[in-house]
Amino acid sequence: MTEVNHLRSGGNREPVLFLHGFTGSSLTWHDMTELIPCHAVTPDIAGHAGSKRMPVSLEQEAKEWKQFMNDEGFDSFHVVGYSMGGRLALAMALLFPESICSLVLESASPGLKTEKERAERRASDEKLAQQIEQEGMESFINYWENMPMFESQKSLPESIRRQVRYERMDQSEKGIASSLRGMGTGSQSSYWHRLHELTMPVLLLTGTLDLKFTNIARCMKTIIPNCKWIEFDGAGHALHVEQREKFGTIVKTFFFDMKGRQF
Repeated sequence: MTEVNHLRSGGNREPVLFLHGFTGSSLTWHDMTELIPCHAVTPDIAGHAGSKRMPVSLEQEAKEWKQFMNDEGFDSFHVVGYSMGGRLALAMALLFPESICSLVLESASPGLKTEKERAERRASDEKLAQQIEQEGMESFINYWENMPMFESQKSLPESIRRQVRYERMDQSEKGIASSLRGMGTGSQSSYWHRLHELTMPVLLLTGTLDLKFTNIARCMKTIIPNCKWIEFDGAGHALHVEQREKFGTIVKTFFFDMKGRQF
């Protein structure tokens, strides 16, 4: 798979697969991996940036990356997933529990609970996909950046906002539209009824300004057996962007405490 734009050798350090969010890329974790000592694998997910593959489904994408990690010699590994990448990470953990040592879910969801909700979301995503194909990426990104869950990013330094926008703009209409259709929240199965199956350590991270995902995490915490939930005061959806150092420290500490030793 040529989609792995950043595969950093960490010597004997343990492998961690970092999965970016919708409109993101491997660049999402470029600086973060310097704060979290590990053997970091930071790919472009299907439909995004440098990936040549179009998404089929969340489950198929989970199988692709599990196989890739196995081919690289990692029979077991840790996964950190943000938003869409968190949904993908959760799919991997449920499909291949024997391969996932631990799970970090940043602003992530197990999906929608009812078929009615999923059908409505699929219709909404299809409408948005057609809009992207007709109007282009710049128009869509202008819309996307003004969604309420990204409001807190507007107070970030210009250099950071410029970097985030560059990453979002480095996408194709075809790829992003196909991601909505193949890996959108409406097209995935609901994992709510399977959360109790997660036996590996799980860390949930949300921002207090992101009320939707705060409520989701609160519910997930009551179901997942071995689970810790940390809220970031004054942060929105993208914690790794808004409070980078704190995010890195918390994830590194989670790995340290979980194993009783440093990565």
